[in-house]
Amino acid sequence: MRHTLPLAPQFYVTAPQPCPYLDGRMERKLFTALQGENAEKLNDSLSQQGFRRSQNVLYRPSCADCSACLSARIDVSAFEPSKSQKRTMKRNETLERRATSPWATEDQYALFRDYLDSRHADGGMADMDVFEFAAMIEETPIRSRVIEYIDQPGGELTGVSLTDVLSDGLSMVYSFYAPHMQRQSLGTYMILDHIKIAQEANLPYVYLGYWVPGSQKMGYKSKFSGLEVYLGGRWQKMQDPESFSPDTHPLSTDPIAEQVANISLPDTRPTHRS
Repeated sequence: MRHTLPLAPQFYVTAPQPCPYLDGRMERKLFTALQGENAEKLNDSLSQQGFRRSQNVLYRPSCADCSACLSARIDVSAFEPSKSQKRTMKRNETLERRATSPWATEDQYALFRDYLDSRHADGGMADMDVFEFAAMIEETPIRSRVIEYIDQPGGELTGVSLTDVLSDGLSMVYSFYAPHMQRQSLGTYMILDHIKIAQEANLPYVYLGYWVPGSQKMGYKSKFSGLEVYLGGRWQKMQDPESFSPDTHPLSTDPIAEQVANISLPDTRPTHRS
């Protein structure tokens, strides 16, 4: 199916497939290509409307009878670390952060394979080879960084985040880490460090992807103070996570044409100087 707005990007819908987060449900995505000279403006605008980037595609869940997936971000100014998160930062004091251009390396791929084999062996990325991994890291039409975490003094690569720099924050596109270091809570630590990076750069938000009530895989995101979710066409402060229901309903999602019509697109007209 194809849906368009006049003089705007074309939007498409994927065929339904099993949901990776909630058993017995079907997933469908609304997506558009991210390309051309206005790619950064489009990425900024759609990220603020609950979309996520994967290589040169922007997508958002658009399931026929379920609206459980909610885009989540942390309001950096409202964040206060919990006692547990402070302990996580203390445990990882030996990690050194290194920010690089989006180039894939053999060490990154080896860590990525260990992570998938240990935590997501039956997931959609389980069969990703080194070339597909390189494409995930390197095929970006916008300002992206690979942020590596090196354990000192041994120099072991323990965590990696592919991170986009938006006009209003950092978007953690995909992260992975050493599965044998479970006690270090590396996933939580990388989010905490991105909050610190955003603070240093005066960026107001850290985008975390989707939070799914009822999914254990996504439960950790609700433990960050200052969390906001994109619901009803606007960002709202996370209240009680238990108040969100993952129940399905045939009227949970607006028709595709209506969704596309309600998307706000950036002004890409050239500016003329007098």
